[in-house]
Amino acid sequence: MRGHSNNGGDVLGRGRMRMADLARIAGVSTSTVSRALADSPLIPAALRDKIVALAQAHGYVVNQSARSLRLRRNHTIGVVIPLGHESGQLISDPFFLEMIGHLADAITARDYEILLTKVAKPTSGWLDRIIQAHRADGLLIIGQSDQHLALNGVAESYRPMVVWGGRVQDQRYCTVGVDNIGGARLAVEHLIKQGRRRIAFLGVPELPEVGLRQQGYMEALADAGLSAPSELIAPAHFTTDTASSTVRNLIDSGADFDAIFAASDVIALTAIQALRASGRLTPDDVSVVGFDDIALAGHSEPPLTTVRQNLGEGARLMVDLLFRRMVGEDAPSATLAPELIVRRS
Repeated sequence: MRGHSNNGGDVLGRGRMRMADLARIAGVSTSTVSRALADSPLIPAALRDKIVALAQAHGYVVNQSARSLRLRRNHTIGVVIPLGHESGQLISDPFFLEMIGHLADAITARDYEILLTKVAKPTSGWLDRIIQAHRADGLLIIGQSDQHLALNGVAESYRPMVVWGGRVQDQRYCTVGVDNIGGARLAVEHLIKQGRRRIAFLGVPELPEVGLRQQGYMEALADAGLSAPSELIAPAHFTTDTASSTVRNLIDSGADFDAIFAASDVIALTAIQALRASGRLTPDDVSVVGFDDIALAGHSEPPLTTVRQNLGEGARLMVDLLFRRMVGEDAPSATLAPELIVRRS
């Protein structure tokens, strides 16, 4: 519910408490609360921290729409990468580099600046704190990671936010992403047409996008009358070190497989290297298909067959939806069509 404008309408509460109520609890004026939540240097740091903690406890986030009526915009867009699932994943990851590059092109084309934030090991309230700092006029989140609940928690009170990710049940935030189930089906159906019958899946299904890709993998196998044995589903993470370890463990287990569908190109390329090290050739012994179509995919040996996510189109759409939401439009989520890129792996 919105606080009354004469009580400092900068803040949007998810309960019935107004800024004046928060001020009484803190024992300060409403103007002090407003300045503290704006991170004003006029308020002592200890008092700012106390007021911010109270605001978080009562579910308040800054109402950017009301605030912008009185303050000039920052002309800055926050690009945030939450990594609760894989704190060791770097911004230099090929997928992140390509997505950030496309987002930067689309944002700077509108004469806005970019504020890039990596949130490794997100703690409770991390997203509220980013919002309350109001260093950006809107947020673009690259990946849901394991932070679906945090994203859902601010979705109704903070509108200028768009997330790259998969559509999941009970989702209240705006997403842009590929049809992960359909893309996975394309990959697995292609492998089946190549005569492969024991197809392994590499990925961590607890992540929304990866879980949807695993769903498509299992649906395609079921439609072909094939099973998905538990020993062929391996929880490979997105970093090369962890993915390599997962693939080596799969090989060492003695599991019988003639193909791999990987939840990302980084995992797929790592799998090809691990297979080669074990004496298995791709695609002669084991076919491999990835997901993303990063630039490296077409230059590997062999060139990687993969499911393309059109990151350029996705980034432009994310930015367009964000700017629409920044002016109060209720811009809906969008799903892109996947494309199977057949190469030699």
